[in-house]
Amino acid sequence: MKKHLVTIFIAVLTLIAFGSCNKDIQENLSDLAQLTPSNQDVNAGSWKTVVLVTADEVALAAPTAATDPAYLAEVAATKQAAAGANATQKKAISYWSAGSILRWNEILRELVAKHNLAPAPKDDNTYPIPDANNPFNYPQFPFANPPYAARAYAYAAVAQYDALVAAWYYKNKYQRNSTYNTDPSIVPLVPKNNLPGYPCEDAVAAGAAYVMLRALFPADTSLINEKVAEAAQYKKWAGAATDSDISAGLALGKAIGQKVLNRAKTDKMKNAIGTQAIWDSLRQSAVTRGETPWLSQDVPSRPPMLPLFGQVKPFLFPAADIAAIRPPAPPSTNSAEFQAQLESVRKESDPNDRDKMRIVHFWADGTGTYTPPGHWNYFTAELVYKAQQSEVRAARTFALLGMSMMDAGITCWDIKYFYMVPRPTQMDPKIKTLTGLPNFPAYTSGHSTFSWAGATILSHIFPSAKNDLESKASEASISRVYGGIHYPMDCDAGKVSGVRIGNLAIARAQSDGAE
Repeated sequence: MKKHLVTIFIAVLTLIAFGSCNKDIQENLSDLAQLTPSNQDVNAGSWKTVVLVTADEVALAAPTAATDPAYLAEVAATKQAAAGANATQKKAISYWSAGSILRWNEILRELVAKHNLAPAPKDDNTYPIPDANNPFNYPQFPFANPPYAARAYAYAAVAQYDALVAAWYYKNKYQRNSTYNTDPSIVPLVPKNNLPGYPCEDAVAAGAAYVMLRALFPADTSLINEKVAEAAQYKKWAGAATDSDISAGLALGKAIGQKVLNRAKTDKMKNAIGTQAIWDSLRQSAVTRGETPWLSQDVPSRPPMLPLFGQVKPFLFPAADIAAIRPPAPPSTNSAEFQAQLESVRKESDPNDRDKMRIVHFWADGTGTYTPPGHWNYFTAELVYKAQQSEVRAARTFALLGMSMMDAGITCWDIKYFYMVPRPTQMDPKIKTLTGLPNFPAYTSGHSTFSWAGATILSHIFPSAKNDLESKASEASISRVYGGIHYPMDCDAGKVSGVRIGNLAIARAQSDGAE
C-alpha cells in the first residue's frame, strides 16, 4: 500500500512539473468563435476513404421528402427547440459549433492525459496489467502511453473521416434541404451553409466517436455517452437539424465506426505487451551480438512498454515492409563512436542552462499529459481552426496526422526492440535525467520520429506553417538529448524515419481526391 501511495505521489509531482505546460496549451482552445468555413467541400463524398472500400459501403435509407407533412412537422419542432433553447443548450451550441471534429479531438486528448498513468508495483514487486474486460479495476484500462495514444488518435480520426465522407456522399445523393432553407423563418443559432441537411454531419461524427472512444476508454463510457448526446443534439437546439437528420447521422456514424473498430480488433495490438519469454529473448539477442542490452531502470524493474507494438498493422505501408524501412544499426555499445554519443549527452544535459530546461519541460509529455502524439494533435487543432476547415476536411487532416503518428510509433517501436540500445543513464549512472525516464530502449527517439512525421504531413497540408512546424520538430527532438534520455543518433535516425512516414502520408493525401 505504501508503494502504491508513493507512486501516486510521484505521478502527481511529475504532472505538476511536466504537465502544466500542456494544460496551459489546451486552455487556449477553450473559447472559440463559431466555425464559418469558406469552402464546404461539397464534393467530399467522392474522396478516397481509409477503411471503407466505397463511401456507400454502409447503406443509408432515403429521407422523407422536404415537402412531406411528417418532415415539415420535424422542421416546426426544430424551430420551436431553437426558440426555447435554455442556457445549458446554448452553452453546448457555443462549444460544439466551433467545430465538432476539433472538439472530439480535444476530448480525446483529455482522455489520453487522464489515463497516461503507469501502474504502481504490487507488494511482490511485480506490476499489474490494465484489463480491458475489467476497466474499472486498478490499474484502470487503458494505460494511455505514447503508442496506445498514437493508435487511439489514429483510429478515432479515421472513423470520423470515413464517416463524414460517407455523410457528404449521402448529402449529395439525397439533396434534402436543411431546416432554415426549408423554412426561411428559422433563424439558426449557428452559421448557415448550403449543404443538404440529411444526414447531420455532427451526428455522424458523434456516432463514430461513440463506437471508437467507448472501445478505447471503456471506463469513461458515461462521459462519452454524455458528449455524444450533446454533440448530436446541439444542431437541433440551434435550429439547424431535425430529428431524422440526427438519427440518420448517428446510425451512419456508428455503423462506420464499427467497421473501423473491426480493423482495430485484428491489428495485433492485443499482443503488443508480449511475454516474459519474449522480453528475455530480446535481451538475449543483443547479448549474442556482443552488445549491452537495454534494461528497465525503474525500481522495481518494470516490464518493457509494448515491445511488440512494432508488429501492429500500420495504415500507410504494408506490415511486411517494416524490416525494409528499418534504419542501419547504431554504433556498437563497445565502440568509440558510441562513447562519443555518450559524451554528447553529458555535455548537452545541463540543468543550469535555463533555455535548455525550458525546452526539456515544454516537450516532456510524460505522466498525466496527452503524450507526444497529443502535442502534435494540439498543433493540428490550432491550424485547422485558423484555416476554418470544413468538418470533413478537418476530419481528413486529423486522419492523415493520426495515421502518421501511429505508423511512426510502429516503426519506432520496431527499431527500439530490434536493437535494444540502453539509455545514457544505464551506460553512465552519473548522467542525471532532467525529465522522466521512459521505460523502453533508446534508439530511435520516439519524440523525434513522431514530431518529424507530424511536421512533414502538416507542412504539406499547411505550407505556410512549414518553417514553424519544422522548428517545433527540431526542438522536440533535441529536447530529449538536453533531458539526458537520448543520444544525438537517436534523434537523427528518428528524423529520417519520421520524414519517411510523413512522406507516405503526403502520397496518400495527393491521391485521395481532396486536393
